[in-house]
Amino acid sequence: MTGVDFIFAIAILIMSVVIHEVSHGYAAYLLGDSTAKYAGRLTLNPLNHLDFVGSFLVPMFTYLMGGFILGWAKPVPYNPYNLKNQKWGPAIVGIAGPASNFFVALVFGMFLRFSGYLLFLPNSFFDIASLVVFINLILAIFNLVPIPPLDGSKILFAVLPYSWREVQNFLERYGFFLLLFFIFFFWRLLLPIMLFLFRIITNINF
Repeated sequence: MTGVDFIFAIAILIMSVVIHEVSHGYAAYLLGDSTAKYAGRLTLNPLNHLDFVGSFLVPMFTYLMGGFILGWAKPVPYNPYNLKNQKWGPAIVGIAGPASNFFVALVFGMFLRFSGYLLFLPNSFFDIASLVVFINLILAIFNLVPIPPLDGSKILFAVLPYSWREVQNFLERYGFFLLLFFIFFFWRLLLPIMLFLFRIITNINF
């Protein structure tokens, strides 16, 4: 990845994590919670969402260590007690973020899949589209890892039986350290999944 590609990748990452977080906020809003709206987070303005660690330091680290971009924005606040559905509401709010990234990846992936019919578009557009698909797939898959505060944990907690609440308490207590451990040692496990989905969406083989 060249310096120019890196700059484009950071810009795409920022907008992708903003879409991700706004999707959380709108899902909560539709389920009865206006916390994100009152906090001014139902906006695509990146300045309202950027997190120094997740939006800058982690992308730099993952780029230097593995040549790809990973990161996040400030979580959109919401009050789960305001949600109409107390059991599945948090899971729906949680899955809204990755779902939005999958949707963005699918839209731009269609440009790549049917690029043979879009010859009027410059090659640079398809290069950028590839980055959009890659980054959004990474964001979606990474956030589905069931470690707090990632979205996958909200889905996991919704399906865990009550007798397993100690598992939830453990993950919530030590989630930050488990997440750091995962990023440092196991994030590469996500790459085959991402490459498989990229190939399915775009019909491009590596």
